[in-house]
Amino acid sequence: LVQDVAQKTNEVAGDGTTTATVLARAIYSEGVKNVAAGCNPMDLRRGPQAAVDKVVQFLSANAKTITTTAEIAQVATISANGDTHVGNLIAQA
Repeated sequence: LVQDVAQKTNEVAGDGTTTATVLARAIYSEGVKNVAAGCNPMDLRRGPQAAVDKVVQFLSANAKTITTTAEIAQVATISANGDTHVGNLIAQA
């Protein structure tokens, strides 16, 4: 399941597999504890799903389209761990 989460994250976003894996493990571990304590599994599923829906809604409302080479270079530099040379190369590609 966690491997599927990481793979899907990589396919959709191209990044964030470590974060997705850590979150999936935490959600699973806490879910198992709560089910063992008597919680309804369907109620537990609704909580994270509601959170995902809110996050997607927030990100969609606050997303900024990048169009200039300078903006692409900024994003690429962040993805390249601050390496401006790599960021600029990606922006020019």
